[in-house]
Amino acid sequence: MSDTIANPGQALAPSRGEKFRQRVLPLIFLAMVLALVPLMAPSRTMYSLLNAIGINIVFALSYNMLLGRGGLLSFGHAVYFGLGGYAAMHAMRAIEAGDGGFWSAYPVFGLPLVGFAAGALAGAVIGWPSCRRAGTAFAMISLGVAELIAAAGFMFASVFGGEEGVTGDRMNGPELFGLSLGPVGEVYLFIAFWTVVGTGLIYGFTRTPLGKLSEATRDNPERVQFIGFDPVRVRYLVFIIAGAFAGLSGGMAAVNYEIFTPESLSLHPSGFVLLMAYIGGIRYFVGPVLGALVLTVMQSMLSDFTEAWLLYLGVLFIAIIMFAPGGLAGILFGTGAALRRDGLRGSLGTLGVKTCGIVLSFLGLVVLIEVVVRWSNGYGEVFEPFGLALESGSPLTWALVTVLCAAGFALLRIAARNTNERGA
Repeated sequence: MSDTIANPGQALAPSRGEKFRQRVLPLIFLAMVLALVPLMAPSRTMYSLLNAIGINIVFALSYNMLLGRGGLLSFGHAVYFGLGGYAAMHAMRAIEAGDGGFWSAYPVFGLPLVGFAAGALAGAVIGWPSCRRAGTAFAMISLGVAELIAAAGFMFASVFGGEEGVTGDRMNGPELFGLSLGPVGEVYLFIAFWTVVGTGLIYGFTRTPLGKLSEATRDNPERVQFIGFDPVRVRYLVFIIAGAFAGLSGGMAAVNYEIFTPESLSLHPSGFVLLMAYIGGIRYFVGPVLGALVLTVMQSMLSDFTEAWLLYLGVLFIAIIMFAPGGLAGILFGTGAALRRDGLRGSLGTLGVKTCGIVLSFLGLVVLIEVVVRWSNGYGEVFEPFGLALESGSPLTWALVTVLCAAGFALLRIAARNTNERGA
């Protein structure tokens, strides 16, 4: 007891076992899950989806180094993803040419390192003037740079390939680990390897002094300057590293898709990575991972069921901003904290009411969106969930929407009131 009072920080410091569970165990679990996937004999479609998820995980984590850790809102992070991918693609073409030089002995498996170097170089060049400003000024500079590079992608066809882009063949050069990278299953192993490596290195960066300084610069740059560090230099170094890992994900995409077009440099992927990071939760390391998983599945699979999937994405983003600023990770960790604080019996009722409210509100929103979309097409289509015909002019349709939404919102208000009373 006296030792605890004499050194309270020692009592609060996590033990070696706790550090292992918090820092190393999740990465080992991720690697084990990825390694077990081929044993389940997934289809080509599932392999393609998993490959896209792996690429987006590294891309979203690299973006969160700027937004979540450094407090820098960028609208042009796809520039470094695209430039890294183009560098890897040109290296792939050099390997394919087989002129007997350096690239003839370079394995395609290592092309993400080429993207890493290209992303770091682009970050060093672009970040030098960009990082001298923060806040709105930095965001506007990133937007201007994104437009500039995207326009250059269509102008300099010798580098970017014009509208057709640059293509390559990944089945060339020396094989590494016995992988020819021809079958989609081998490409999955390639993506899984670099996903674990990229995730581990990014997490390791968050534990370094520079990673901690980036968070301090985000919260109070004047205090950082007062203790002897230059906030501009901290932002600049973080910007370079974030660009490098974005280039790493671009190199992964180059090998996976074997084509890169100027579209990869545009505002669309820059906006998509912002959504992945923010919806997942920018204040949690696992947040961008969850965001990449959810949004990639929505983009790849939800679009097969409804043409309004982008509308659902927008509604999800607005709901996260208004009601869950901690993102999906914040919801999960908040639920876990409530279970630990109140116990399963104490929090089960509130969680059940909240879940029912969310489900009913979501169902009402789905009916509203699908009916309106089919009405706006003008083709006379009818939304028929479970064989129930819901026409736009039917009173039953609007009564169902009203009842579902009203019941859902009422249950959410009850759950919020119970939570506030318990907190009080």
